Amino acid sequence: MTGATGLNFAIIADKRIEYRVIGKLEAQQPVLVFLHEGLGCAARWRDFPDRLCYHTNCAGLIFSRVGYGGSDPCDLPRPLDYMEREAREYLPQLLSHFGIRKFILIGHSDGASISLIYAGLPVVTKPVAVIVMAPHVFCEQVSIEGAEAAKRAYEEQGLFEKLEKFHGINTECAFRGWNDAWLDPAFKSWNIEKFLPSIECPLLAIQGHQDAYGTLAQIDVIEAAVSGPFDKLILDECGHSPWQEQSAQVLSHSVAFFSKSMPMETP
Repeated sequence: MTGATGLNFAIIADKRIEYRVIGKLEAQQPVLVFLHEGLGCAARWRDFPDRLCYHTNCAGLIFSRVGYGGSDPCDLPRPLDYMEREAREYLPQLLSHFGIRKFILIGHSDGASISLIYAGLPVVTKPVAVIVMAPHVFCEQVSIEGAEAAKRAYEEQGLFEKLEKFHGINTECAFRGWNDAWLDPAFKSWNIEKFLPSIECPLLAIQGHQDAYGTLAQIDVIEAAVSGPFDKLILDECGHSPWQEQSAQVLSHSVAFFSKSMPMETP
């Protein structure tokens, strides 16, 4: 698999990545930048980015990180600080490549953690706002148990075949890069709380009550530590993928959050 229909390719930091643009990227207009989960890629977002861009009248950028989808493979094992490296080293180069100066980060799971780290870094180009769904700020026991269950599903219960439809030759990179890191005993001490106090932009945190990889403790830590305006959406009957499992609520609350944080023209 070299990429799904509608995806393009760019060379960033000497690596080929697949991406998709919604609308037109303009320097002075806000762009929604979507960062996928630890087993995700550009195609796995489905049509959620299109719908959110339409309702906020924003352009969008969806991409697959190295090791995912049709992007170049990654080296294994991933370093345990791989999310911080993505935020410090890769994301700034991606934004620069596309000339994006005004943007909102929308991250899911690992992508949410990368978004939080970036928003808390002393970078010149800060996000206008951030939405994080099922974010990880520290490693919980439930996170480890979820990763262990995913490993069993991957090796014995058909998860490999499901992921292969999206990642092709990158399937091992995508799964092992995420799973081996989270199950490394040293990862129990992983923590990104130090970045939170420097987040001054409006932030919306979304969490499902039935998330198998994290609890509301993650949201509580974020709420207590960030310096800017904070909003949260806690969803019943929702697991690890709020944008997919409770799409209507996530969409409407996100649009309201944008309207409050940075008024936009309606389409």
